[in-house]
Amino acid sequence: MFSAQTYQERREILKGSVDHGILLFLGNIENPVNFEDNAYYFRQDSTYLYYFGIQEPKIAAIIDIDENKTIVFGDELSIDDIVWMGRQETLKEKSFKAGVQDTLPYSQLFNYIQKVQSSGRKVHYLPPYQSSNKIILSDLLGIKISELQPSVEMIKAIVKQRSVKEAQEIVQIENAVNVSNEMHLLAMRTAKPGIKEYEIANAIQYLAANKECQMSYPPIVTINGGILHNHYRLNTLQSGDLFLNDSGAETAMGYAGDLTRTFPVDNTFSTKQKEMYEIVLNAFNNAQQLLKPGIRFKDIHLKASQYLVEGLIDLGLMKGNPEEAVKNHAHTLFFQCGLGHMMGLDVHDMEDLGEQYVGYTEEEPKDTQTFGLKSLRLGRALEPGFVLTVEPGIYIIPELIDIWQAENKNADFINYDKVNEYRNFGGVRIEDNFLITNDGYRLLGNGLIKTVEEIENYRSEHLS
Repeated sequence: MFSAQTYQERREILKGSVDHGILLFLGNIENPVNFEDNAYYFRQDSTYLYYFGIQEPKIAAIIDIDENKTIVFGDELSIDDIVWMGRQETLKEKSFKAGVQDTLPYSQLFNYIQKVQSSGRKVHYLPPYQSSNKIILSDLLGIKISELQPSVEMIKAIVKQRSVKEAQEIVQIENAVNVSNEMHLLAMRTAKPGIKEYEIANAIQYLAANKECQMSYPPIVTINGGILHNHYRLNTLQSGDLFLNDSGAETAMGYAGDLTRTFPVDNTFSTKQKEMYEIVLNAFNNAQQLLKPGIRFKDIHLKASQYLVEGLIDLGLMKGNPEEAVKNHAHTLFFQCGLGHMMGLDVHDMEDLGEQYVGYTEEEPKDTQTFGLKSLRLGRALEPGFVLTVEPGIYIIPELIDIWQAENKNADFINYDKVNEYRNFGGVRIEDNFLITNDGYRLLGNGLIKTVEEIENYRSEHLS
């Protein structure tokens, strides 16, 4: 946990951003795998972590703005719990570390909420994403799950606060990024013909665990990089394959790293692999240079797309004017997703609160209809303190090619005969994590090799 003062100050800022009522925070529960006492790895709700820092299931908290109270609700261990689990730090002790003096049994949360509602005061709550919390909120408020209406005022206040990272948060994120760097270097040392994808996944997860980290999301380790979120790991690596590793570590306090590297299963890139890789690397380098306060990330995304198009024109897969190609979304045959997203306590930071609040503004809302742009999680103007990813890619998806070609879609910009020569290519993605500073940006972590020469030299050195 951070200091008690940290959590107290965060809560005071939040209280000053909401006019009246109470702010309700529900922690997560332990979710059973196949019976109640055999649970999945427990992960606390990130907003609860941000304001209270307590890593314990089935707890809640309220900030009563009108009565100037903060209370943590939860149950202390019974003697049966102690028999099975041993003496643990009490909830009272954990709450004190979060700067909260008052604790009450979990069952009293219902009574507190009922009194607030009977007095006509507002109960602010966040969008629930666990089924258990949907049920709890329904019971607490006496309304159907389908009628739950999270507080937009509370969401906006939290997004504004959590979006700008504190110095101590940056330390945590950089720790996660540096462990992620080690994971990726291990993958580069491990990957070779005959190895299964899951062997690499297992190796990097073992490394993370030895660094007291979890994975910040299920790792994507695949020779089929054209599948954006490929979690199938049973393929055997073969000479000539291109391997994509998208994986990141999460620290014990919940902060994430998120990196992607693509490299050949052989020690060197083939000509075709190198050409495609350098198109993506050029887009990455140019997008990185555009990072600064005030610029819309959507504009950086579109500019990166234009750099991808320019490279694909040089290879003969596309044609025409690059700027016009992007305006007509022709690039989305190759780049179907967004350039990046916010990152922090969540690898997609605050995604549970709604992309329309995290990545966009009311004045410039998200495009939810256009292919490509509807997958761009971040579009708003950047501010100092934002942490985000930059991750351009090229993804060759045979099914998408067939649909577009049948429709003769964007034929003014796409050379389908040439594209079909690459239909089994797969994909390339390069991703790093950045902090927006007052005058530009800073790469987070110690840095991870990414040029063709660096990757080939590293692979040759460790696989010879």
